Amino acid sequence: MVLHVTPEGLYCPAGDFHIDPWRPVARALITHGHADHARDGHGAYLATDLAAPVMRHRLGDIALDTIRYGEARQIGDARVSFLPAGHVPGSAQIRVEAGGEVWVVSGDYKLEVDPLSTPFEPVRCHQFVTECTFGLPVFDWPDPGDVACEINAWWAANAAEGRFTLLGAYALGKAQRVLMMLDPSIGPILTHGAIEATNAVMRAQGLALPDTHHVTPETDLRARRGALVIAPPGALAGSWARRFRPASTGFASGWMRLRGVRRRRAADRGFVLSDHADWAGLNRAIAETGAETIHVTHGYTEIFARWLTAQGYDARVLRTEFTGETLDDGAET
Repeated sequence: MVLHVTPEGLYCPAGDFHIDPWRPVARALITHGHADHARDGHGAYLATDLAAPVMRHRLGDIALDTIRYGEARQIGDARVSFLPAGHVPGSAQIRVEAGGEVWVVSGDYKLEVDPLSTPFEPVRCHQFVTECTFGLPVFDWPDPGDVACEINAWWAANAAEGRFTLLGAYALGKAQRVLMMLDPSIGPILTHGAIEATNAVMRAQGLALPDTHHVTPETDLRARRGALVIAPPGALAGSWARRFRPASTGFASGWMRLRGVRRRRAADRGFVLSDHADWAGLNRAIAETGAETIHVTHGYTEIFARWLTAQGYDARVLRTEFTGETLDDGAET
């Protein structure tokens, strides 16, 4: 078998490496920089050159080697390459070929094109490892352009009434995607420190983000009333957010598709926006691989595996410690 699960994570015996391991290993190949996939403590790391800056920002002085999209590298008896996953900047699917068999580990991915990430590329393989964070038919993403109009209209209405607009979004990927949807003519854009630090990394990579203002204890909020404030979701439930009054609160997440989630989060608005594939995207990506065997990881694993089996695939649940998209300060904040 080209890949199998060990207590440390998904392991390739032919190359003696792990992919996105959740416990320390000697050599780790990393699909992207979110904390449930890129953890500290490994002896050596390999990731795309586009993912490297944020990984160094998050993990510090690690032994990190980089690889470009499409570049092939021989590691032991395995030949590996990294292909775009479309999830966040630098995110990759990892193709592993050994003994004439090809596996692809997709990490997290989406097929929807955005201005930040290199678009997803389908990769032909024999066995495909896929997430299913949103593996139910109810998860059907709206047009991002429509979502942008909704966010800007909400912000403009709040600004006209002198309210702050507080929007919860992950610090890596989602926040920057939201930033590129905003109309800066409406007012100033303020950011939580975790998001502003990631913005700085991405600006250094050449991404043209709109101007933002980092909120510090010295920030004069009275002069910024009507601003839009982007923060990690967990920050909106604590003391950090209470300084913005009056305010309207919202979240940008795929989970906003589920009835009741916004109410449980005590949010005024919910915007359906995800960096993961929706139901149609998952099914399309799997079909385009040509794989007969599908390994289903984090998400609605049992349900999605049963669906795939009914479609004629050899579908198997693969137990991992990945978490996907949440509405809390967890893997992706």
